[in-house]
Amino acid sequence: SFFFAWARIMVTTTGSIALLAYVFGDYMTRVLPLGSRSSTIYAVAIIVGLCAVNIAGLKESARTQNVMSGLLVLGMLLVVAAGFLAPAPTSAAPAPAAAPVSAPALAAFGTALLFVLFTYGGWNEAAYISAEVRGGAGSIVRVLVIALALITVVYLLFVTALLSGLGFDGLKSSKAVAADVAGNAFGPVGERLIGAIAALAALTSINATMIVSARTNYSLGADWKLFAFMNRWNSERAAPVTAFVVTGVLSLALVLVAAANQGGVKFMVEFTAPVFWFFFLLTGIGLFVLRFRAPHAPRPFRVPMYPVLPVVFVLTCTFLLYKSLQWAMVNKAVQIALYVMAVGLVVWI
Repeated sequence: SFFFAWARIMVTTTGSIALLAYVFGDYMTRVLPLGSRSSTIYAVAIIVGLCAVNIAGLKESARTQNVMSGLLVLGMLLVVAAGFLAPAPTSAAPAPAAAPVSAPALAAFGTALLFVLFTYGGWNEAAYISAEVRGGAGSIVRVLVIALALITVVYLLFVTALLSGLGFDGLKSSKAVAADVAGNAFGPVGERLIGAIAALAALTSINATMIVSARTNYSLGADWKLFAFMNRWNSERAAPVTAFVVTGVLSLALVLVAAANQGGVKFMVEFTAPVFWFFFLLTGIGLFVLRFRAPHAPRPFRVPMYPVLPVVFVLTCTFLLYKSLQWAMVNKAVQIALYVMAVGLVVWI
């Protein structure tokens, strides 16, 4: 439990915030460039700004989240429309005849899956605010299922539209796909509009991740004396202010580490993916351990299709942990993540 909390505070949630801050910076650079370090400047500014909003209080952060969630859906639907309205890419070639799937193709599929599932990352985060969701803890299952269904539909429409508007080669070479699709369909004005909306949409995930990250930091402070300074709740603002400050400072540090290594989104995926899938794997295994150790414990929610569904989940996490380590081991990012976890061992001792 300590290492899971350490991984969240030092790698997964703060790494996700830094990654999304770079996404925001990449899109805002298309709207208003600020020089060669434009993405990094925007990333730093947005982390500081959203930290300030959340420290102001729960009502302010919740209102901000609701507005940005609406912009997220609007922005993605506009990109879907742009993708289907854009002229067909000139470099598009007819699809080759189907061929047997080779071992290299399967390996590439596994690596691609890391990025695909990274876009779904955060689906589980709602569990950390279940105590503050209307309807009580029991409503969280419905929230998770409806949200995942909506995300899946919108995501598949989004990717189909990108392929239609840019083609595979164009999609592969683009750093800001939504803006490029809108530019093809509506010209420079459309490109800037979508770029701005996409940048604002990235804030939705940053803000949500900050909200849940601060609350797990707060709980870490309650369980471990070394981190007791984070276990302070400001009743007037309905927020763990110190925990928010810690989240913001560590996220800024990761942005600067990525900038120093001339990386951005790719660097942060390498940094977070192995740690993320390792703890997801342990969570799946933990379900079997708890069923064995406490067979008669009250369980308001029981996993459907047990044990088949959890076994599939554990096997999937094992495969993705292997692929993330295989892909990232040659890069500096995953090495830094391993060093961070090693420091966690020292802190725990």
